[in-house]
Amino acid sequence: MLPPPPHDTDAPIRLTDNDAALAKLSAVRQNYLSDQFIKHFVPRASFQPSRPPLINVGTFVRTKAIDDLVNQWMDLSSREGKKCQIISLGAGSDTRFWQLATGTRKDCLSKYIEVDFPEITMKKAMAIKKNKDLSVVIGAPADIQLGQGGTAISSPIYHLLPADLRGDPSIALGSLTAATENAARLLDPSLPTLLIFECVLAYMSPQESDTLLKWFHTYFSSREDGILGAIVYEMFGLGDSFGRVMLSNLKTRNVSLPGAVPYPTLESLPSRFLNLDYTSAHALTLKDIRRTFIDPIELDRISKLEMLDEIEELDLVLEHYAITWGMSTAHLGNRKAPWGEWGLKRREQHEEDE
Repeated sequence: MLPPPPHDTDAPIRLTDNDAALAKLSAVRQNYLSDQFIKHFVPRASFQPSRPPLINVGTFVRTKAIDDLVNQWMDLSSREGKKCQIISLGAGSDTRFWQLATGTRKDCLSKYIEVDFPEITMKKAMAIKKNKDLSVVIGAPADIQLGQGGTAISSPIYHLLPADLRGDPSIALGSLTAATENAARLLDPSLPTLLIFECVLAYMSPQESDTLLKWFHTYFSSREDGILGAIVYEMFGLGDSFGRVMLSNLKTRNVSLPGAVPYPTLESLPSRFLNLDYTSAHALTLKDIRRTFIDPIELDRISKLEMLDEIEELDLVLEHYAITWGMSTAHLGNRKAPWGEWGLKRREQHEEDE
């Protein structure tokens, strides 16, 4: 008798990417966001039901805030006369590369690298290969190479890499920083480089995420002109009744959040970077971002899309999610001034929703 197959303990974590993709698709369908590419990463997209307004609003706030930080990073790089590199870790079905590569800042990109579990990158590689709308943005067919059994893609700008981020970064991500006989290193330490973690680090142990962030910091601080930024979107403050319900619900799906434990308050979130010798770090809840850091005209527009009665419930959810951005510019001296501008900016005050 054959032994039972080993239990795949990472499958529930990988399934959270489906949740994110469906939420993004719903927000696009309901006109909260514009994204012509997300449908290609959602199976049977036209048959998927919309998500509740609360989820649509949350997806809108999260996306707008991260887009703002990414766009600012690219603009600051251009002001320095340099292109930039972006690495999306735990990228899943994210479409940010395609949005940027077809937008006004496309010439600012030197490299865009996505990393995730091999099972995820294989699905993404298949979707890219299948859909011309996706592959044409990456480059000419002759410039696109599949590798590692169909789990990796290499092209002049876009790269898709399979890796377990919990492992030793020098092994899992070694191709980013070390040249081989067959390929040059992907990351240039002289270019401003931005890391993006969207609901990723919460699923890792604090030791694993610290090791990963420190590894990148060490690589880019080895040069006098090294500039490294990072954006983290995550849950936090889960010790109250709302957090306990969230953790209980996730437990029924065999999902835990060890990475959220060290961050019980908003004020604790910047320590993720500051304790690892990053130069600066800031954090805001999605609740505060929605109220003060999103264009009031946009808030007025989305308020007309769907009826949202449960404002108190929305605020309760949004105050348990945060965006933290950190930066390392230790060697720049007086040249770090422009980079000090990087961060979410307060918008014109507006009346709170009724």
